[in-house]
Amino acid sequence: MKAYLDLVERVLQNGTRKENRTGIDTISSFAEFYKVNLQDGYPLLTTKKIPFRSVILELLWYLRGEDHIRWLRDENDCHIWDAWADENGYVGPIYPVMWRRFPSLDEEEVDLEGNAGTIKKMAPHKKEHDQIRNAIELLRTDPHSRRIVVNAWHPGLLDKMALPPCHVMFIFNVTEGRLNCHLTQRSGDIALGIPFNMACYSALTMAMAKITGLEPGEFAHTIVDAHIYVNHIAGLQEQLAREPRNLPKLEINAIDIDELSLEDFRLINYNPHPRISFEVAV
Repeated sequence: MKAYLDLVERVLQNGTRKENRTGIDTISSFAEFYKVNLQDGYPLLTTKKIPFRSVILELLWYLRGEDHIRWLRDENDCHIWDAWADENGYVGPIYPVMWRRFPSLDEEEVDLEGNAGTIKKMAPHKKEHDQIRNAIELLRTDPHSRRIVVNAWHPGLLDKMALPPCHVMFIFNVTEGRLNCHLTQRSGDIALGIPFNMACYSALTMAMAKITGLEPGEFAHTIVDAHIYVNHIAGLQEQLAREPRNLPKLEINAIDIDELSLEDFRLINYNPHPRISFEVAV
């Protein structure tokens, strides 16, 4: 896919070598951007094989609202989050919790007993926000709203998270009956993470479009620190030497966001080049 290969080339040619917390240097570029038209096909890379099943399972896990990976790891034999989970599978309040149970404090009126009798007082009350349901409601009732935002960054909970969110916020936008999505990512591993992010959020956009009666539009992606680990360079150069093939199609059988399953996503005519192995930097 040209948009992705152009991103790889730009970072390799113009990026700056940096040290980082993993101990493996990166070639890093500030504020990279690309977008793809979902009408042209499902943007699953063809210059290497991407594990489509894992992409969709990760998306379904995000939608479950859980703070552990047991559904992924134990029920579906998907191990893409194992490196960040503790011995019991917990990862803390990361994407699933932020998407479906974003925590905040509200105030509610309570009765307090005192010397003067019962008095009314406003007291803090924990509240959770289902950002995905809120987005669906806005897409149905006010599709031209500029406030259809899902946020995964919570400063007060970062120390409880196994990994602070990399893809921190996405925004839906409707233009002429087509649903667009823009993802903002604070940090992006171009060899491993970005292909997954592109495929995952494109599938989410297509599912949300189906559920709300819209057509898929464009997926746009801004990556603040777009980087290539130095031990990934050879594999990416191999991809650059490969000829991209036609994009596959993705059919989604979606009625309700909470009823989606792996079987509702049907990948058609995916013919990629062979897999390229990249080591994960944790």
